[in-house]
Amino acid sequence: MSVTLVTDIGDIKIELFCELVPRACENFLALCASDYYKGCLLHRNIKGFMVQTGDPTGTGKGGLSMWGNKFEDEFHSSLKHNARGIVSMANSGENTNGSQFFITYSKQQQLDMKYTVFGRVIDGWDTLDDLEKVPVNEKFKPVEDIFLNSVTIHSNPIADRI
Repeated sequence: MSVTLVTDIGDIKIELFCELVPRACENFLALCASDYYKGCLLHRNIKGFMVQTGDPTGTGKGGLSMWGNKFEDEFHSSLKHNARGIVSMANSGENTNGSQFFITYSKQQQLDMKYTVFGRVIDGWDTLDDLEKVPVNEKFKPVEDIFLNSVTIHSNPIADRI
């Protein structure tokens, strides 16, 4: 199962771990399929750490899950922030997942068991490299807006069950 994030900078293809974290993937895929992410800003970009998006308000404080409220964390012992390109749900504390997600620029083991890992980058490494180099302001927001223009779902096992 994979999706491609289409941004102003380029495309990033992500493999999703639907079997290991089904609720997080169901939420992400439903939001992708409904164009929820279309036009979202990449609102937080910290070199060496991560890039974050998924908030339709563009503030980093908004975004709802497909259920309209927050949902529980899902952790799996084999899913760690152990490399560049790990994709995780952003949250504001335990069991507060909504729509926001981030992609790591490097290993971030301090995030393990705090943020639900639900995917990994499998293509578009040049785009991830380019994103990491984008100039940001003092609040780590890109100086020039970068948008997530669309998401292409390549195969959706969740839809197959409905």
